[in-house]
Amino acid sequence: MTSNGKSIIEALSSSKLYQDYCRAFNDLTGLPLTLRPVESWQLPYHGKRNENAYCAMMAMRSSTCAACLQTQQVLSEGATKEPRSVTCGSGLTETAVPIRIGERLVGFLQTGQAFRRKPTAAQFERLAKQVDKLGPAVSAGELKRAYFNTRVLSAKEHEGIVRMLAVFSQHLAVVSNQLVVRQEHPEPAMVTRAKEFIEERQAEDLSLTDVARAVNASTFYFCKVFKKSTGINFTDYVSRVRIEKAKNLALNPNLRISEIAFEVGFQSLTHFNRVFKRITGMSPTQYRSQLPSG
Repeated sequence: MTSNGKSIIEALSSSKLYQDYCRAFNDLTGLPLTLRPVESWQLPYHGKRNENAYCAMMAMRSSTCAACLQTQQVLSEGATKEPRSVTCGSGLTETAVPIRIGERLVGFLQTGQAFRRKPTAAQFERLAKQVDKLGPAVSAGELKRAYFNTRVLSAKEHEGIVRMLAVFSQHLAVVSNQLVVRQEHPEPAMVTRAKEFIEERQAEDLSLTDVARAVNASTFYFCKVFKKSTGINFTDYVSRVRIEKAKNLALNPNLRISEIAFEVGFQSLTHFNRVFKRITGMSPTQYRSQLPSG
C-alpha cells in the first residue's frame, strides 16, 4: 500500500460525500465535525462550523491550547479500534471514531466540545480562577456566557451521535479503500468522466447510452471498460450513487421517504425501497430509525 493515511484523509475531506455529510451533521446536531489523520498537532475544530465559542476563547492562550492538544492525544490513543469519548479539564466531552482500512488505522471522525451534563456555577468558578492566573485574554463575562451556552447532550443523544458516526466511518473506510486501489491502479479517464457525469445527473433518468455518448465511446466498449474498472455494472453503480445520496438526505427529518426517493432519481417508491435494502441491508425506514432524533 503506497498511500499514506494523511493523503487519504485529505482526499476524503475534499470529497462531496464527506462535505454533504458534514453539513447534514452540523445542521442536525449543532456540533462541529472534523476528519483528521492519526498524526495531527492542530486544534481539530479551529475555524470550522459550529466551533464552540468557549473553546475558541480558551485556545487563545498557549497553555490552555496545549491542554486541549493533550486531550486530543489521549483520545487518539484510546480510539484506535473503537469509538472513544474523553472529558477535558473544562468538563466538555470529545468523541473520536476510528477509520480503518483492514487492520490499518488511517484517521478519525471526530466531534465534541459539548457537555454530557449541565454545568454548574461552582464548576465555572473553579475554572475561572485557573484562567485568571494565566492573564487576561477575554473578559470573564464573555467566557461565562460562552461556557453556559455550550450544547448539553443527553445520554441518548450522545449514544445516537456516536452510532451515527460509526456507521459513516465504515462507509468512509470503504471509500478509503477505493482511493488506495485507484491510486495503485489508476482508472481510465473515460471512467472518471463517466462517474462525474453520473454524479451531476444522478436524479435524472440516466441510461447507459446517454453516459457512453457523454464520454465519446460506443455503448459496448464503455460498458466493458466501466465494469472492468469499477467491478460492478453500470446500473448497479448508478443505484449505489443514488442510495448514498438518499442516506445523506435521510438525515433531514423533515423529508419524507417518498420525497427522498424521487429526489435521488427513483420513479417508484417500491423500487427505491427494494434497492435501498439490497445495498444497505435495511429498509429506508430502518436506516432512518437508527439515526439520532436531534
